[in-house]
Order: sequence, then C-alpha cells, then structure tokens
Amino acid sequence: MIKPQDLKLTGYRRPDGRFGTRNHVLIIPVDDISNAAAEGVARLIKGTMALPHPYGRLQFGEDLELTFRTIAGQGRNPNCAAAVVIGIEPNWTDRVVKEIAKTGKPAAGFSIERAGDLKTIEAASRKAKEFVQYATELPREPFTVNQLTMSTKCGESDTTSGLAANPTVGRVFERLADAGATLIFGETTEVTGGEDIIMEKCVTPEIAKAFKAAFDDYQNLVESQGVSLLGSQPTEGNIRGGLTTIEEKALGNIQKAGRCKVVDFLKPAEEPRKPGLSFMDSSSAAAEMVTLCAAAGSVVHYFPTGQGNVIGNPVIPVIKLCGNPLTVSTMTEHIDVDLTGLLRVEINLDQAADLAMQVLEHTINGRFTAAEALRHDEFVLTKLYRSA
Repeated sequence: MIKPQDLKLTGYRRPDGRFGTRNHVLIIPVDDISNAAAEGVARLIKGTMALPHPYGRLQFGEDLELTFRTIAGQGRNPNCAAAVVIGIEPNWTDRVVKEIAKTGKPAAGFSIERAGDLKTIEAASRKAKEFVQYATELPREPFTVNQLTMSTKCGESDTTSGLAANPTVGRVFERLADAGATLIFGETTEVTGGEDIIMEKCVTPEIAKAFKAAFDDYQNLVESQGVSLLGSQPTEGNIRGGLTTIEEKALGNIQKAGRCKVVDFLKPAEEPRKPGLSFMDSSSAAAEMVTLCAAAGSVVHYFPTGQGNVIGNPVIPVIKLCGNPLTVSTMTEHIDVDLTGLLRVEINLDQAADLAMQVLEHTINGRFTAAEALRHDEFVLTKLYRSA
C-alpha cells in the first residue's frame, strides 16, 4: 500500500508559502466586455493564459461577491505565478488586484476606460512579458502532503461510479486526510437523500447546522421553480448509466469522502481554513464546481466519471478516474486512471487507491492529465441570480 509520505512531490513555492503544481501567468478579465483585451494580451505574450467569461456587469449582492471571490481566487491559486487583471473601469479592477496581491505574488491591473483596447493591450502586454520572464525562472521544490490542497467532484455518474471510481477517491482521501492534506468536497444538491450522512460526518453541530442551512436553501430554490429532485434523476447520462433516483446517486457521490470527517463548511469559492476534508457549498454542474475549487485554492482535482465526462480546467489539472469498461474502451483518451480491474475483482480498493495515488504524484510533478493534453480548459462562473 502506498502511503502519503511515500509520495515524492515537487511544486512552485509561492510567497505565501503555498505550493502550486502548475506555473501559470493569468490574464484575468474582470467583466465580459474586457474579454477581448485579455485575449489580445494572451495571443501576444507566449506563456500567458486568458480566462474569458460572460459576467461581471450589473451584478449585485452575494452574486457579485461570489464573482469577485471566484475571479480573484484564480489569481490567488498557488498554480498562478502572477496575474494581469483587465477591467472596463479602475475600481473593480483594483479590487481584484488587491486580493491577489495579498498572497505576495506579482499582480497588476489595467482599466480600459479612457484608454481603449489597443493602449490597454499594449500596456498589459508589457507587464505580462515581465511576469512571464519572472515565472519561467522559478524552480520546482520538494513539498510534503500536508502542504497539499486538492479537491474532488464527479460527473456523468453511473452504477460503476458508486462501486469503483468514487470509493477509490474516498480511500485516497482517507490516507491524505490522515497525513494532514487539505481536501475539498461539495455538490450540495447531489447529496440529496444522503444529507443525513454528511451531517453525521461533521465534527461539530455548528458545521452540521451550516451545511444543512445551505442544503435547505438549495432545495427551496429548486422547489420554487416548481420541480423537485427527490425521487427523480436530473440527468439523462445518469439514467443511461443505470441510476434511477437522486438518492441512489447521492449515496454513490458521498463515497468520494470515504470515512473522512467534515472539519469545516465553506461558502462557494471560499478558501479552506484548516487541514482535513471541508464541504464547500457548490453547484453540481461540473465546470462550475471545478472552477469554484480552483478559486478556493485547490491545485489538483480528482474527477471520477462513469459515462465519460470530458471536463478540464485552465488553472488546475483534472484527473479522470473511471471503472466502466465501456467508457474506458471507447473514451480512452480522456481517462487517466483505469479502475475496471476493481469491478472485475482483479484488484481490491487499496490497490485501486494505489493506482490513483501514482497518477496523482505524476500529475503534481508536472505530467499533463488527459484533459490538459486535449485542451479542455472549461472556466465557468457560478451565478446565483439575475443581474440588475
């Protein structure tokens, strides 16, 4: 059995002491109308990456706060070496820059008003070039598992998810939690029917209460639209994979937590405060959830799939695990960890976890995941309600 202390991990040490598995220079648009300028910089300067998105204008309240937290979180993420922020006006741009700069890493902001796209792109490109040269001189350094922050979310689940891929993640998370790693788990609506299990895992009544309040809010939102998740299955892919109810899916989903206790409850895109497994209130939509995990500081992500979800993320590497023989054979280019041997009883759960930990080690040390190699860079903000 592979123990966490057996893993030889290297990463990029950031000024705040955290370690990244990647070394991005991000060009971050604050709002949708700044996408063109951000992408213009990324096309000019090799080694940079833009994060275009459709929001940021006329949002308000917690919806706006979540957008700020998510956008700034990409720059704060340890996988980001430096960030250039571009917005239409200076105040919101400066707000994002200041949040990123709190980590000690290089960050600069540019506003388009009273300058226009072309002058903004020129000025931002000069700074981006400087940041790329800074980032490309940074060396990898050894770090230990207790300095690791990672996350998990499943997608296109089927019967094999709850029997193989999800329990494998759960077993790995048990080992990592015992070794002091910081872990993120969530998907609030997708524990429907198993919410009592999550509450039992919470280490204090206060954490259980915070989780239940968020869970109830989600249920009330769903029911306010005249529908219910109870006794139904919301996705066609899940149905095709043999799952008949959301409760059945939830019991498989919760397997990703293994026997870990829930040590804290996080708002969407909120950074963990302590080691161990935290539950983050989050969407069950794959790209949204992984984007929230990146904003929260996860540097690598386990993504179990049954029917074959192909999602990736531009900031954090996404490792795909699958135990479905049909999916592994027909979508082989998307699968990083083949767990079909678990269902064939050729390996046991600890051996499956060993396979997943080997791929985790290689990914942290720089090996591209399938999603990275295939250019799956899905970056999707979570929106809570309509803009003004």
